[in-house]
Amino acid sequence: MTHKYCFEALDKTLRDICSSVNPKNEELPFGGKIVVLGGDFRQTLPVIPKGTREEIVMSAINSSYLWDYVQVKHLTINMRLMHQSNMLDREEVERFARWILHIGEGTIGKESDRGIEVEIPPDLLIHSNGDNYKAIVDSTYPDLHNNLSNFDYLEERAILAPTLEIVEGINNYILSTLPGEEVKYFSYDSICLTAASSSGDDDIYPQEYLNSISISGLPNHVLSLKIGVPIMLLRNIDQSAGLCNGTRGVITKLGKRILEAKVLTGPSRGNKILIPRMNLCPTDTTLHIKLQRKQFPILVCFAMTINKSQGQTLAHVGLYLEKSVFTHGQLYVAVSRVKSRNGLKILLGGGEGCNTTTNVVYKEVFQNV
Repeated sequence: MTHKYCFEALDKTLRDICSSVNPKNEELPFGGKIVVLGGDFRQTLPVIPKGTREEIVMSAINSSYLWDYVQVKHLTINMRLMHQSNMLDREEVERFARWILHIGEGTIGKESDRGIEVEIPPDLLIHSNGDNYKAIVDSTYPDLHNNLSNFDYLEERAILAPTLEIVEGINNYILSTLPGEEVKYFSYDSICLTAASSSGDDDIYPQEYLNSISISGLPNHVLSLKIGVPIMLLRNIDQSAGLCNGTRGVITKLGKRILEAKVLTGPSRGNKILIPRMNLCPTDTTLHIKLQRKQFPILVCFAMTINKSQGQTLAHVGLYLEKSVFTHGQLYVAVSRVKSRNGLKILLGGGEGCNTTTNVVYKEVFQNV
């Protein structure tokens, strides 16, 4: 979800522009223009680094002065689920849709100090027998080695987890089991010139430290790839062609200075694209330096974080909850990516016999929606 400050900045900009045509527009929200917003307050809220619960809730658009001017229209049909249902299984689909809504609204489960303890239905659980990575991979990507060239197979499935650390562990595990030569691409890391010129940080921090930085939204210093591996773009390459942050593809060629991939999602689906190295500067405000990393703007995406999966529609989702979700909306986002109940499988980290996980819902965010 976008921070309320973005909407307020747009409001002030439009008031300023439109008042040049009619001075009265300065008093109207968005300068008198009709603005259509779409979103779901059950999903993850704006990310506030080290923010408190109150700060996160207050960052949402319904805590802005603009909310007084908003007319709310509720959409009531889960189109992901209804898309593939027929009259025979409609009742089962509606029951699953209600369960997803209860997860999102925090109306199912028992309250605890950590959040809401939710019992996962037995038919959704994966039993690991001690090897969690193998269990989640075998469930989500059955017969993977024989389907690496099947783009439909790769497009319709993904493993989701709450943290980047777990996601990287799963991706590295899968990559190590695949046939073919593994190629490693190393980034060039430096301090942003504009920052270095004023602070001298480029002389303070050694290259080894810069290489070790690993944060969300930025490829690692070492990027390991094989032909046939699914990847996700981390930056907009060509918005007019739909090659945007979050677009998924499959590596088809590994060059020294450029990568070739086939697009799996979006309007360019099926097209081959060339991906160059780019200068990437993270927006993470917790970093005390302004890092610049020259690397291919991609991540391997057999597994992805729950936050990164927002907006994706998948036929098969393996939800890996070695650790429970840690913020509002994550569990709801994860279980609502699938087209059917049969496509959702969940592996819990509490050991054999564990059938509950913690759900985090900030119910106060729904008060004026």
